Amino acid sequence: MNFVEELRWRGMLQDIMPGTEELLNKEKVAGYIGFDPTGDSLHVGHLTQIMTLIHFQHAGHKPVALVGGATGMIGDPSFKSAERNLLDEETLQRNVNALKNQLAKFLSFGDGETDAKMVNNYDWFKDFKFLDFIRDIGKLITVNYMMAKDSVKKRLEGESGLSFTEFSYQLIQGYDFYYLWKNHNCKVQMGGSDQWGNIVTGSELIRRIDQGSAFAVTTQLIKKSDGQKFGKTESGAVWLDPKKTSPYKYYQFWLNATDDDSKSWIKIFTLKPKEEIDAIIAEHDAAPHLRIVQKALAKDITIRTHSEQDYETAVKTSEFLFGNGDLSFLSNLEHDAVLEVFDGVPQFDLAKDKLAAGINILDLLAVETQVFPSKGEARKMLQGGGVSLNREKLTDVELVVGNDQLINGKYLIAQRGKKNYYLITVS
Repeated sequence: MNFVEELRWRGMLQDIMPGTEELLNKEKVAGYIGFDPTGDSLHVGHLTQIMTLIHFQHAGHKPVALVGGATGMIGDPSFKSAERNLLDEETLQRNVNALKNQLAKFLSFGDGETDAKMVNNYDWFKDFKFLDFIRDIGKLITVNYMMAKDSVKKRLEGESGLSFTEFSYQLIQGYDFYYLWKNHNCKVQMGGSDQWGNIVTGSELIRRIDQGSAFAVTTQLIKKSDGQKFGKTESGAVWLDPKKTSPYKYYQFWLNATDDDSKSWIKIFTLKPKEEIDAIIAEHDAAPHLRIVQKALAKDITIRTHSEQDYETAVKTSEFLFGNGDLSFLSNLEHDAVLEVFDGVPQFDLAKDKLAAGINILDLLAVETQVFPSKGEARKMLQGGGVSLNREKLTDVELVVGNDQLINGKYLIAQRGKKNYYLITVS
C-alpha cells in the first residue's frame, strides 16, 4: 500500500514536502501527529488525523501519537482568534490519560516495528531549563522567520494580538519534531494543513542542529458542503467520549450527512477500499431516498469508535423514534443514556408508589402528567386510537396501569399521534 497515494485518492492530501513520497516508498519509517490535550476527549474533528495514522500503519510504517502535555500548557495560536485558557498540570494529565485510551481504540499499540507508540512531550520538556532552551534552540530560528507564518500574521493583525507564550509555540513544536527525529527515528511529521508552518519549523531545526533531513505531509481541513465547520452541531462538538456524545447521537451525526458530504466522508473516515466505496455510491445514486452511503458510513465509524452493540442500539433507537421499531433497545441503556435518547422529548417524573395500586390511564395522561391538557381530550383521542403506551395502541378508557408495565422497572413511553413521544420516569 502506497501511503501518499492512499491519502490522495481519498481526498485527504493537502501539502507534501518534496522527497516525502520517495522516502516512504523506499523504507519503513516512523512518523508522528500531535494531539492537543486541552480537553478530556477527542472529537470528530480529530478523526482525520487518526485516520492518517491508521493508513500510515497499514502502509507498513510506525505511527507515533504525540500527546502534548507540555504544549497543551501553552496553546497553539494557529488560526485561533483568541488565546486559550491555560490548564494546570493535574487537569492536563487527566486529559492526556483520557486521550491515550481513546487513541488505543483506533491504533494497534505495542513494541513491534510497525506498532503504534505514544509519547508525551512533557517528558522531555519538564526538565528543560528556560535559559538552556533559548540559548540552544531559540537562537536557531529568527523572529523574522517566525513572524512570516500566516498563523502568526493573522493574530498580529487581529484585535487580541499574540502573547509571547503563544508566539513561542511553533518553536516548542519544532523542537518536538527534532527530539522525535533524534530519539525515535521519526522522519515524518503529519497534521492538518493549518499545522504546515509549525511542521516546517521542526524540519528546519533538524537541518540546522544536525544537518538532518525530515519530511512533512498535511491533510485537508474538512468542511461541510455548505461551508459550515465539520464536527459542529447546534448543540456543540461531536465527541468520541460516549458520556459527552451518546453513541446514538454520534450515529445520527453521520446518518444525517448530506449526499455530497457522505460521499466524501466515506472515503476519509472509513477503511473501505475504492471498489467497495464506488459500488456503495452507485447503489446510493440509484435510490437516494434509501440513504445507502449515509448508513454505510454511520455503521462503520460508530462501530470503530464505540462498538457493534452500540451501533445496533443506535439503529434500534432510530427505528423506534422515526419508524416502527420496538422498545428492546432500552434494556441495554443506562439511565443517563435513556435521557440522552429522549433529549428534546417532554419528560415527566412519577412516584412509583402511585402505580403500586394501579392508576387509571386518563389520570396518568392528564393528571399525573401533562401528556394531554385535560382528561376529556385524552379520552377523545384514546377512543379514536391515537394513543399508545410502550408502543401498544390503547382504546380502553378504563385501563389501569401498574408497576408491571414499566420498562426496565423505571419507564413508561407514552405516544400521542404518530410522532409525539413522552418519557415518564417512575422512581
